[in-house]
Amino acid sequence: MLIKLFTLLRKDRGATAVEYGIMVALIAVVIIATVALLGNQLVAVFDRVVAALSGV
Repeated sequence: MLIKLFTLLRKDRGATAVEYGIMVALIAVVIIATVALLGNQLVAVFDRVVAALSGV
């Protein structure tokens, strides 16, 4: 019984889930930083697109 418990604790599934969680968090940080840096420029681009489509 004790051997089965140690075997269960040794499995790497939890470590893999943590690694994926860290990767997702880093990707989210990069996306947030990019939107924060380029947000005003993106708003200006979309405003020009709306203005161009309104004139059609």
